[in-house]
Amino acid sequence: MGLRPSLHAAAKAYANLPVSVTALYDKINHADINVIRALIQGSQYRLGPVMHAMQPTQAASVEGYRLCIVDGNHLPASEKRLKPLRQFRGAALPGHSLVVYDPDCGLVIDILPCEDAHAQERACMAPLLERAQPGELWIADRNFSTKSVPAGWHRRGSAFIVREHRRTPNPTAGGTPHVCGRVDTGLVYEQSVSMNTKEEGQVPLRRIELQLDKPTDDGDTVIRLLSNLPTSTFSAEDIATLYRRRWRIENMFQRLESALNSEMTTLGHPHAALLAFGVPCWRITCSQ
Repeated sequence: MGLRPSLHAAAKAYANLPVSVTALYDKINHADINVIRALIQGSQYRLGPVMHAMQPTQAASVEGYRLCIVDGNHLPASEKRLKPLRQFRGAALPGHSLVVYDPDCGLVIDILPCEDAHAQERACMAPLLERAQPGELWIADRNFSTKSVPAGWHRRGSAFIVREHRRTPNPTAGGTPHVCGRVDTGLVYEQSVSMNTKEEGQVPLRRIELQLDKPTDDGDTVIRLLSNLPTSTFSAEDIATLYRRRWRIENMFQRLESALNSEMTTLGHPHAALLAFGVPCWRITCSQ
């Protein structure tokens, strides 16, 4: 929980610990990372009705949809290492997690730990795609812009808004872009496109292009979004505005880090480090 600087310090402070410190570390190092996912899922199922009772008049951000924002959280290099490597600048990377956040109720509703720190976030998405269902609107950045991820959401009946990567999924244009209007950050265009997939064949999509008045921190002047939201109820301006909700998960990560000590850098084993990240996620879920 971050109440002690390290697991060893916590064990020493607990006078009645019936096992050795070595046994304690062995237990933490061999913890099943699926335990933390089950803890998060179980907590949100139980706390969802509580949050609804506390805020009965709060309207959903998107009428008719549950908003699900997914993003990756990469744990920093670990301080825990073998003695011969302690002077080496490149510290070990303990892993990362995919986190699903519902900003309307303020709950982390799912977390997928990954022990391979170098694995791409999109490669770990399969279990989260299997939990997607109709009535959900998923928002993700360009790290998730592949054929398999949007096609998976479409196959499960979920709506999505994902920022298009320059190289993938490279959809086929079905017409020329046309001006739709303006939002706070720039001029909005829309174009009909389609994505060819093995499972679904040709999947029709909408490409929303936002030409920014000011470049992003990365120097981008144009942002392209892919979505399967219906044109009858969502305009291009609506989709461009909705994508800005993605930053709410970044705010949650900052709150997790500043208030709840979200990462314990003294735990270097992937199982232990991911468990030490997941427990504060559970705390921020319960603290609501």
